[in-house]
Formats: sequence, structure tokens, C-alpha cells
Amino acid sequence: MAKDRGLDNGPQAVLAHALTIDETRDQLETNLEDGLARSQIASRAEKWGRNELDDGPGVQPVKILVHQIANAMILVLIMAMAVSFGIKSWIEGGVIAAVIVLNVVVGFLQEFSAEKTMDSLRSLSSPTATVVRDGKTETIPTGDLVPGDKVELKTGDTVPADVRLVDAMNFETDEALLTGESLPVSKESKAIFDADTGPGDRLNVAYSSSTVTKGRATGIVYATGMKTEIGSIALALRATDKKTREPRRSKDGKVKPHRYLEAWGLTAGDFIGKFLGTTVGTPLQRKLSKLAILLFGTAVVCAIIVLAANKFSNNNEVIIYAVATGLSMIPASLVVVLTITMAAGTKRMVSRNVVVRTLDSLEALGAVTDICSDKTGTLTQGKMVTKKAWIPAVGTYSVGTSENPVDPSIGDISHSALAPSNVSQTEGDHEKVMPFADLLEDNTHLKDFLNIASLANLAHVYKSEDTWKARGDPTEIAIQVFASRFDWGRDRFTSGDEPEWSQTAEFPFDSDVKKMSVIFKHKGGNSMVFTKGAVERVLGSCTQVHWDNDQGLIEMTESLREEILRNMEALAKQGLRVLALASKEYTVSTDNDAPLDRKVIEENLTFRGLVGLYDPPRPESAGAVAECHRAGIAVHMLTGDHPGTARAIALQVGILPENMMSFAKDVVDSMVMTASAFDKLSDDEIDDLPVLPLVIARCSPTTKARMIDALHRRKCFAAMTGDGVNDSPSLKRADVGIAMGQAGSDVAKDASDIVLTDDNFASILNAIEEGRRMFDNIQKFVLHLLAENIAQACTLLIGLAFKDQSGLSVFPLAPVEILWVIMITSGMPDMGLGVEIAAPDIMQRPPQSLKTGVFTMEVMVDMVVYGLWMAALCLAAFSIVLFGFGDGDLGHGCNDAYSDVCDTVFRARATTFVCLTWFALFLAWEMVNMRRSFFRMQPGSKKYFTQWMHDVWRNQFLFWAIMAGFITVFPVLYIPVINHVVFKHTGISWEWAIVLIEAILFFAGIETWKWGKRIFFRHRAAKKTAVGGGDLQRNMFSQFLTMSESPSEEKAAEQGRARTGQQHQQVEMQGQGIEQAQ
Repeated sequence: MAKDRGLDNGPQAVLAHALTIDETRDQLETNLEDGLARSQIASRAEKWGRNELDDGPGVQPVKILVHQIANAMILVLIMAMAVSFGIKSWIEGGVIAAVIVLNVVVGFLQEFSAEKTMDSLRSLSSPTATVVRDGKTETIPTGDLVPGDKVELKTGDTVPADVRLVDAMNFETDEALLTGESLPVSKESKAIFDADTGPGDRLNVAYSSSTVTKGRATGIVYATGMKTEIGSIALALRATDKKTREPRRSKDGKVKPHRYLEAWGLTAGDFIGKFLGTTVGTPLQRKLSKLAILLFGTAVVCAIIVLAANKFSNNNEVIIYAVATGLSMIPASLVVVLTITMAAGTKRMVSRNVVVRTLDSLEALGAVTDICSDKTGTLTQGKMVTKKAWIPAVGTYSVGTSENPVDPSIGDISHSALAPSNVSQTEGDHEKVMPFADLLEDNTHLKDFLNIASLANLAHVYKSEDTWKARGDPTEIAIQVFASRFDWGRDRFTSGDEPEWSQTAEFPFDSDVKKMSVIFKHKGGNSMVFTKGAVERVLGSCTQVHWDNDQGLIEMTESLREEILRNMEALAKQGLRVLALASKEYTVSTDNDAPLDRKVIEENLTFRGLVGLYDPPRPESAGAVAECHRAGIAVHMLTGDHPGTARAIALQVGILPENMMSFAKDVVDSMVMTASAFDKLSDDEIDDLPVLPLVIARCSPTTKARMIDALHRRKCFAAMTGDGVNDSPSLKRADVGIAMGQAGSDVAKDASDIVLTDDNFASILNAIEEGRRMFDNIQKFVLHLLAENIAQACTLLIGLAFKDQSGLSVFPLAPVEILWVIMITSGMPDMGLGVEIAAPDIMQRPPQSLKTGVFTMEVMVDMVVYGLWMAALCLAAFSIVLFGFGDGDLGHGCNDAYSDVCDTVFRARATTFVCLTWFALFLAWEMVNMRRSFFRMQPGSKKYFTQWMHDVWRNQFLFWAIMAGFITVFPVLYIPVINHVVFKHTGISWEWAIVLIEAILFFAGIETWKWGKRIFFRHRAAKKTAVGGGDLQRNMFSQFLTMSESPSEEKAAEQGRARTGQQHQQVEMQGQGIEQAQ
């Protein structure tokens, strides 16, 4: 192995821009053809470390710790602790301190773990690099690169390290991040520059973190990590961000005195908002932080009410009662449970091929109403095969089926003299299977066609160890395989010391021009331009065509163009993606320094034919689209394909209804549009469409962005998929940007919120289902916690009426009892609710509303009803023990210590505590489904009397958490000192009968309320579903049937804007109807 001597991982140690390519190779001790040997990687990685920027402290433990302390809920506990210690109530103060420490420690550990998880997930979606090692091309994480690695770069890539270019073809990079240069920089691999040349003028290197905007290149890594140019900038930017607001200036640039006060006020507001969490975190976290502040205020008010009811006595018992009432309003375990639930959600999504890049997207997924998806590789398999090829002067070639799409030796080729537009369903009668050699004999038109197919193509099809393999874009692989069937592959003509064709220039595919061109020089001296791309674009550049085998080139007329388009339509209707091929002779300019003008290169072409590619839909796509429709989510296909191809695939996967012809003409016209037709419409005209297009063909990045804007104007919540550089604006503009993990560019991934590791449309559905499941579970444990808070607060506030002999209030629940119920009894079951599986009908409901969020009207009403019912039962238990079976004597000092005279009060308090504990535990099981009966969670089950046993065992975390809650009641009731001194209650005996009776009453009340809810929602659903029926197609598309063919503008606009509301309402009816029927 070569020694790594004289080599340093820094641009100034290896002056790559001042060295020739061979000198760079020698200094870096690498191989320009095969890259580094694998045996060299480990030693270089150990010597120079990973190729990563040191972004500073990363996950910051101190910041996380401060975040755990700096929230309103903990502040209430701290205040309660201070008050307790202030009045020398050491037991209560100590317990509260322990709760604070427990809450902070558990919260810290969970948030620290969550941050580490998010870091690891972000690394899964971080840029990758295409590297050549031991002569094999592979994709690796950029962090694994070492100096000397050979890398391949293409349009859309983020340059993974500082690279000395070896070969560059029309290669440009965006270096604004480093040099401030707003325009892309054209690179020259063979140039050499002085050692002191500035970074912006080193045209033979590509810098780490710059973006490839055009072309392709190969190069050798010469600097990684913090030794790169971007690394040196990162070191210079280590100063902390400014945390103060700048005062606003007047037009003359001066600052008036009151503007300083305004800036200081805003800065203070920013600090307080960040400190309390109301301006940082996800939308749900911000809402809960605001809720915490509201509860903080409520707790203070409740404490004041207690003090006022006792005439603001400074008696320790009164103060402790006030502390207890304040604590009763604080769901102390809420933050911890939320953190655990969200962390678990991100991990579950990874197992379902979804990488979450931002926590915001976890919440947003459940609210998605519309998905705008690409076709190729997402709805389809991305495994294209060439099925048809039409050459005007020769006829149509058809390729037989093959089990291996990259093996050119499998599958017959048949030929028909007819054009696709003239071939009927009985085309087999006109086709003849022929050997490849016979097809090529005296067939110059086919050879010209194959030259373009193989050379205007970057894909490689090769045989390795008796197995055919392919590398490149799926579209180009399919065309290259077709050429290879005739032994006309690219490698045959471009390899060797004296290749028949040598490439001199390349104009890569661009989403705006929708074509790619190359210039090749033949060994005989002449040069040719070979072009392929979208039929309309290529045809627009053609001026000649070989139309008949008996005549030469003729001028391209409008009638010929129309005939070509008819043949394209015929192929597209078969679900084929159609591309056009063209070429021309090219005269090389004598001015070698003159830049090539793409527009000139791609004009006056000769049309050579059409190629039809078939990309079969993924088997799961149709089911996933149907599932989206059941979930109230409209699916839009935005593709670069021809309208006919797009329409055929959309019908196959169910994006378009099968009975389209029964709709009004203007509705059908709106369902499928071309990008050019859509882009010609003004925003008002788009809003007036009866329905936004379900399919947009020949789609451009601008069209995608306008589609997102149109959806937003209709109050829709949109997800957008993308993989290219030009998709990044629409990914950013969408509510949820979804990048492809395999085919996606680094720029698209950086602009996205989530990344699909398998590029599969069905994985979007997985993400939405997980988002809804997590949202449901958060709603369940928030309702569970806050209902308990209401129960405790009402019990204590109404309990103010219980006065002892000195006229002071006696609390039905002691402070430690309250904390026990909040932290111990409820904490673990709430975590169990957080990992509850998705409800069976979760994808049969309409999308959630982020406006109302967790706190829907149903949740708010349930919270009050459950809280009041528990409070009523707790007060009844306290009263029965005290007045029903006791003498009603509340004694003296019973808030402070146990005595014989306080025995009845302590027994009543113990009974109330046990009742509340059991209610909290049973309520957790009731929260598994907010409407269905606890005893009938599975309506279809035939286990009428035992199904509930299976249901409680299904979530074993929740089961054992509740069992632990039951068991831990006994030690705190019966262990001496703990019961009398800490919890301010005593052991009970006959009172267990009251607990059992109240538990039955609790279940009866909750079940009665749920039964009433089911009746209410069933009646509401019945009224709305009278016209909906149960048919999926009808539910999703029925509103289009009622639209007039020629409505007035006002009516059309109203119908258009109401589209989403009607659609989702109808799916909601279906979902509620299913649930309530069960």
C-alpha cells in the first residue's frame, strides 16, 4: 500500500488549483480510473477524521436542561416548593422538590435522547456522494469521504468536499455561499492557476457545500471537514448570534428615542417567549406552552380564592391548602410525555421508510388534505422498458416482454410497417418478429435512430459475471437497453484507444427546455448533434424529416408535425412515456474559445423518430390512492409526461374517476390539464375552475409552485413531492415538502420536511397515518391529564366549604396526594396512551385541523364533563365517610398532623385519594377510544363479554402502568409515617366498599356520556350521508356530478372554492358513519 506521506487534509497543504491533474493524483496517491483501494480508506479516515463540519456544540445539554426548568409548569412547582419551605412545611416542600427533580431529570433525558434521535435521522437524509473505489461506483454518506477519493458530480448534487476536477462537461456550480457570487461559476478541469489565486477564481476546483447547477464532472477529493473552504468560513462565524432587536430607523436613517424603547421591549418579549417556550418549538409545543401559562395564571387565581375563603389567614394550614389548589392545576408530566411520544413517532416512521427532518412536519402530516405527487418512480416503479419505437420512414418496432428489463438479450423485437396511429388492436397481424441483424441490414434510418439512442445517453449497460447490470437514469437505461439489443450500445462506439465516436460537448436535460443534447465527433472527422427530449420541444426544433424510405430529407411541414403528434398520442394512450429523437450534422467553430450557444446547437434538427417507454405503476399505488380518498385526501399527479400518458396512468391508479365521461365537460377539462394551459390562467381564473386539476402534464417547477398557491387559496393543506433542484421552491412552499431519498437531489432533500427512503407513494400514506396516530395519542393523554386537573381543582375549591372548629378549610386532598396522582398515577399510563396503536378507522376520517389542533370542541367538552364527574364522586366519597358514617367533626389542625380527633378526616381523605387514583387509572383505559365503549372497543368481535380483556392486554405498556398504579396505592395507604406524615391520610377498611361502588358509578357515568356522544354523532352523520352512499368513487367525486356544464362565473367560483370542503365533509360522513355504525 502506498504511504500517505507529505499529505495534509487542507487546501493550502495540497495546492490543488496550482497543480496539474497528474500532480494532484501523485500528491494524493490515488488512481484516476479506479479511485482509492479499499485498503487505503481506513488509514486515511483514522488520520483525517470524518468529512463533517464541526457545527459547534451540537446537542447542547445545558440548553436542554434550561428548557426543562424554564416552563410555566415547573415554575409553579418551584413557587409551591419555596412557599412550603418558607412556612417550614418540610415534608411538602421536600416532596415537591423531589417531583421537580424527577420531572427535570426525566424530561432532560428524554429530550436529550430525542435530540440525538433527530440528529441521527437528519444524518439519514443528509447528502450522499457518488464515489469510485476499487473501480466500482457506489453511493456513500458524505461523512465517509477521505482525501484521494474519486467522486462523480451531476446537476443537483451538493459538492461533498473540496474537489480537484479531473473531467468536467458543461459543469457549473453555485458558490454564493462561499464567494458571494450570485451567478453560477463555469469550471475548467484542465486549467492551472497561481498558488495565490483567490477561492473565487480557482476554476479547476469545486468547493464543499456548493451546488451543481449544470453539467457533470469527476474529481479527486483534496480537502475534507473543517479543512475545506466552507470549514474555514464556519470557524470565522463562531461568534454567537445577536439576541437584541435593532431599533427601526426613519427614512433619513436616524433613530428616534422611543424606537430604542420599542427595540428593548421586543427584545425582552423575545427572551421571555423563548424562556417560556411560547415562541420556539413546534406549533403544538408552543400551544402547550401557552396553555401552561394559562394554567399558571389559573393556579394563582385558585390559590388566591383559597386564601380569600379563609380571610387571607397566614395560618400554615391555609397556605398549604392554597399550595395544594395551585398544584392541582398543573399537569406536571405533560411535557415529558409529549417529548417521549414525539421521539417514539420519529423512530416508528423510520421503520416505515419515512425520515422526519423537522418535528413540525410530525404535526402537519395529520392535517394534509391534498398530495401533489410526481409520477415516475413514485406512483410507478421507476423501472422503465422501451416498448415501442417509431421511425417515420421505416415503421414501428415493438419489444416483447422480459423478466429482466436491463438484459438486452431477452425479448423479441417485431416490426410493423404501420405507424402507431394506424395500428389497431389487432396489430399483431401486421407485426413480424425478425433477428436483430436482419433489422439492421440496409437500414440507415434505424442506425441513425440508434446512434441517438445510445450516444445522447449517459446510462451504462454492461455484463458482469454473466449478469447484465445497468447504471444511470431509468429513462436512459431503458433507451440504452433498446440500443444494446442491436449491439449498438454506447460502450461499443466510445471505448478504446481510438473510439469511433468521441464526445466534445454536452447540454444536460433541463426541466425548462425538457431535452438534452450532445456533440460527438466521428473518427472520420465529421461531428454530429444528437438530441432527445419531450416530443413538443424536440419537434419545435426540427426543420427536416425522413418521411418516406423512397425519398430523402424533406421539409418539416405543419401537416407532418400534426401527423407526428397523432402518433405520439397513439403511443401515449397505451400508457407509454414518449420521447422524440433528432440529430444534425455540426460544423465545428474555428474559434475554440467561443462558448457554445445551446439555442443554436439545438435548432434546425432532423426528426428521427419516437421512442415509447413503459413504467408500470407500483402494485401498491392504486390501493394507496384509494386509501387517500377514504382519508379525505385528494391526490394530484404533477408530471412531465405527455397528457395521454399521464391520464392513462392516473386512471390505472385511481387518481381520475373511472366514470369521467359522466361529468360535465368543463369539469373533465379541469381534471386533466397541461402545464401550458394551467400557467396561462390568472389566479382568479384558476380559482374559478370547478375543480383544481387532478393531473397536470408537461409540468414545470413554476407550475408546481402555482398549484401549491392555488391549493392554499382554497384553504387546503398541501404536501408536495419532489426530487430535482428545481423542485426546491415548491417543496419549501408546500405545507409538507417530501423529497425522494433515492432519486432526490441533495438540494431537494435540504428543502424538504420529510424524506422517503424508498421513493414510494405508499410511504406518504404511512407518514400521514403515523402523523394522525401521534396526533390522536397526544389528544388522548392531554385530555386524560387535564380532566384530572379539573377534577382535583374542583374538589379542592368546592372543598373550601369543609370548615374545621377554628373556621379554616380542610382539604379533601393533600398536596402530596395531588402530586402523586399527577406524576405517578397518571405519568406512566399517559406514556402508554402515547404509544397506543392507530385506531382501525384512522384513515377513514377527514384530515385534522391545525387551527383547532388538539383542543377540539369535543375534547374541551369531554374534559369538563369527565373532570366534573370525578370531582362530584370524590366529594361524595369524602362527605359519605365524614358525614354519612362519621360524626361530621372536622377537628382542629387536620391539614397539618394526624390525631385521634382527625382520624375520620384522614380516613375520608384516604378514601377520596383512592377514588381519584382509581378514576385516573380507569380513565386511561377509557381514553383508548374517545367514543367507543370500554367494553366494546371492537364492535365486530363476537366475544361479547370478554373482548375488553383482550383490549386491555393489547397495549401491554399501558396495562402494566395501570397495574402499577393500583399496586402503589397500598404502600402509601398503610405504611406508617408515609401515610400520616407525608400523605396526610390513614389506612382504610370498610371504606373500600365506597371505593368499589364509586368505581362502578364512574364507569356508568363515562359509558353513559360516550353512549350519548355516539347517538349524537350517528344522527349528525346520518343527515349528511343521505346523499353520499358508501361507494368510494361517489364519495370522492360526487360533487363534480352536480356541477353545471356552463355555470355563471359566480357559481363556478363558489363551487370551486367549496370543492375541498364538500369532498372532505363527505369523507368525514363516511368515516363517522363507519365508526358510529360499529
